[in-house]
Amino acid sequence: MRPHLPSTVAAVAGAVTEATPAFAGIADDTKFVRDVHTAVQVALDRFLELVGTDEPALPPRIREVFVALGAAEAREDRGPEALLAALRMAARLLLRTASRSLARLRPVDTEELIDLSDAVSAYVAELAAASTDGYALQVREQAGEGDRRRQLADLLLRGDGMPGAVVAAAARIGWPDLDTVVPVLLPPDQARDARFRYGVDGLVIERGRDAVLLLRAGPRAARAPLAEALAGRRAVVGPELDWPQVPAAVRLAELAAGLVGPDPGPVFADDHLIPLTLRGEPGALAVLTARRLAPLAHLRPAQRDNLLVTLHSWLRHWGSRAEVAAELFVHPQTVSYRLKRLRELYGADLDDPATRFELLVVLTSHLNAPPPRVGRPD
Repeated sequence: MRPHLPSTVAAVAGAVTEATPAFAGIADDTKFVRDVHTAVQVALDRFLELVGTDEPALPPRIREVFVALGAAEAREDRGPEALLAALRMAARLLLRTASRSLARLRPVDTEELIDLSDAVSAYVAELAAASTDGYALQVREQAGEGDRRRQLADLLLRGDGMPGAVVAAAARIGWPDLDTVVPVLLPPDQARDARFRYGVDGLVIERGRDAVLLLRAGPRAARAPLAEALAGRRAVVGPELDWPQVPAAVRLAELAAGLVGPDPGPVFADDHLIPLTLRGEPGALAVLTARRLAPLAHLRPAQRDNLLVTLHSWLRHWGSRAEVAAELFVHPQTVSYRLKRLRELYGADLDDPATRFELLVVLTSHLNAPPPRVGRPD
């Protein structure tokens, strides 16, 4: 058989894939094809090594290949039936190939064929046992992983867990640097798909009326990828906030959903913070305030206050420096200096009407207008 092994491996791998319906649909997947080819190669190599020996069928290095194969089936959410069917098909092909190889050398009697059949059956049974063990181990691991993920999701949604407990729960599922989180509200029937789609990057918890997907900060939680992945799924995306604020972010997503009604989505709560703020929602105002005042966060308090009152006055007076100077009792050059500094901090945002309106709303609340008079220049 050895001279024909490369072609035999290719033939068996192809036949197994085509004859197993669950595998036929993913026959173009490069990793799947590579894994099947590797498994067949390892199995046939080992079978030939066993001829004429009394060694155990599967030493650890070989058994691990098939344990991993079974575990992969569990991770892909396929039952063990497809893999076992593939092994049965491989057993038939192996028996046929071995019988033909013997027959090319000399006539083969019935007893020899029976012995060969028994040997092939026993060998493939060992492969099946290793694969089944791997499948069972992965299922148990996933069950434990599922419990750990549900625990963290529950802690984040309740918002009342001790920080140490939340951080420890995050580390147990492989989120050692838990930072910001993006909540996504989904119809309940999309919970399973969300778990599969986002894998280790997301937590899914079902609440009856909906499912909540909690995405950790990263490329997949950015707006553009979410807009593409969630198109037409009636999803509502909450704002990205620090993990202790997950309940507030979920609430804003729920309120945003109430504003737009039925919508194929995705709907982004970030687009509705101003309407929610004007309706008196403090959570929306808090998010807007944190975002719009973030460019000034690193400044000294006195310097920040001077810039804030100047910006507030400038927005209300439509950019009139003279009126700003008169209201604040400062020299027009002081106003110019402060506005130059604000331009450095905010850039083109100061020319965007929507951003200017958000700043006006935030500053009116933050400074409790009318603003205090500031006469000392920077």
